[in-house]
Amino acid sequence: MKVTVVGAGAVGATVADNIARKELCHELVLLDIKEGIAEGKAMDMMQTSSLLGFDTKITGSTNDYTKTANSDVVVITSGLPRKPGMTREELIGVNAGIVKGVAENILKYSPNTIFVIISNPMDTMTYLALKATGIPKNRIIGMGGALDSSRFKYYLSVALGCSQNDLNATVIGGHGDTTMIPLTRFATLNSNPVSNLLDADTLKKVAADTMVGGATLTGLIGTSAWYAPGAAGMAVVESILRDEKKVITSCVYLEGEYGQSDICLGVPVVIGKNGWEKIIDYKLNEEEQAAFNKSADAVRSMNDVLKTLSI
Repeated sequence: MKVTVVGAGAVGATVADNIARKELCHELVLLDIKEGIAEGKAMDMMQTSSLLGFDTKITGSTNDYTKTANSDVVVITSGLPRKPGMTREELIGVNAGIVKGVAENILKYSPNTIFVIISNPMDTMTYLALKATGIPKNRIIGMGGALDSSRFKYYLSVALGCSQNDLNATVIGGHGDTTMIPLTRFATLNSNPVSNLLDADTLKKVAADTMVGGATLTGLIGTSAWYAPGAAGMAVVESILRDEKKVITSCVYLEGEYGQSDICLGVPVVIGKNGWEKIIDYKLNEEEQAAFNKSADAVRSMNDVLKTLSI
C-alpha cells in the first residue's frame, strides 16, 4: 500500500507520522511546495524508525508529483491555516486554487486514488475537489466530522469524568464553529445515554464548547491545531486501507440523504477499501433536521464563493 500526504506543515506531518507509526502502508510520500521541507521532515521521521519500531518507508519531495504515482490514498492538507479571527470563508479564495491544482496533479499519476481532504474550509474544499476532478463521489472524503466528533467526546469526558474510549458521540453538519451539530441525543457512555448522566444545561455547554473547539485552540496556539486533526486524518486512512468498515462522520456528497443534495456535508458513513461505502441514517428529529438544514445553507453560501473565482 502507498499513501501520499500533500502539505508538510504541522497537520500534514502529523498525519504522516501517525500513519507511519501504525504501519498502515509500505510507502509514504510527503509532498510540499516549499523547498526542502518535505525532505527534511521525512528524514526526521525515518530517523525515529528504529526507536519506534516501524518499517514504513517515508520519502519527501518538493513539488515532484511523479513521486506520488500509484498512491492508494492521498491526504490533502495543503493551503493556508486559519489565523486568529479569520473565518473559514476568508480562506476560500486562497485555498481553492491550491486544492484544485493538487487534486488534478495527483490524478495524473494515481487515477484510482481515494482523496481525504483536510484543507480548510473543509466542506467547500471537499465539494471543489469532487466537482473539479469528476471522479466517483465515494472516492472523496472530507475529514472534519471525525475531528469534531473526537472533540465532542473530549468535552463529554471532562463533564462526566470518564474515559473518552467508553463514549460514542457524533457530530454532523458543516465543519465550522456555527455549522456543526453535536448530537447529544445519541451520545452514550457504554450504551447508557449521556442525558441520563448530565443535566440539560451541562449538555448544552458541552455542545457549545465542541462547536468552538477549533477556534478555542486557534486562540490559544495562534494557529490551527494539528495533533487531533492529524490523528483524525490517520483514522480515516486506516479505515480505508484496512477495510475496517468503521462508521466515521465524514464530509461526503449528498444526493437526497438527510434531505440535502448537491452538497458535501458531514454525515455518518461506513468507510472501507472503496472509500465511503454507505451513509447511515440517524433518523433526525425535527429540531435536529432544522439545524442540519441551516448548516447546509451556510455551507452552500461558502460554496457559492467558488463561482466567483477563476479556477
